[in-house]
Amino acid sequence: MIDLDLLLDYHYWARDRLIDAVAPLTPADYVADRGNSFPSIRDTVVPLYSSEWVWYSRWRGQSPSAQRAAAEYPDVPSVRAAWLDLEREVRAHVGGLDADARARVFDYHAFSGQPLRSVFWHTLQHLVNHGSYHRGQLTTLLRQIGAAPPKSMDLIAFYRERGL
Repeated sequence: MIDLDLLLDYHYWARDRLIDAVAPLTPADYVADRGNSFPSIRDTVVPLYSSEWVWYSRWRGQSPSAQRAAAEYPDVPSVRAAWLDLEREVRAHVGGLDADARARVFDYHAFSGQPLRSVFWHTLQHLVNHGSYHRGQLTTLLRQIGAAPPKSMDLIAFYRERGL
């Protein structure tokens, strides 16, 4: 089975590199409409955090009906603080699961209310993969405005840095 703890280590390592690259932006650059699938850099960062919050909620038996609103996180420090808090909760939750719990099927509802079932470890793997997709979008947005992109967020760079 996939080492979920190592996968989480990678996810948060890449998140930190992304947040460090976004942090120097001016407030105007952070919220300006860029015409992307999400309007602004903030409106791309917050759904990345929010998706993790949604999955964590589902793992705990709740089914949110919507993502967190970007306006709840007006600047980088606010989303960074919320995400660090969520990271502690996610790590504690995942760390407390034995192999059977990590392989369990659980029920939840999509935002539409449709009932769904998934294997826990599949959803964690999806969470990390989904994060990679949005981190790529954010790298492009940063380059488009002339800002420095994040340091490499590739999984192989993580492994190399860790000596794995």
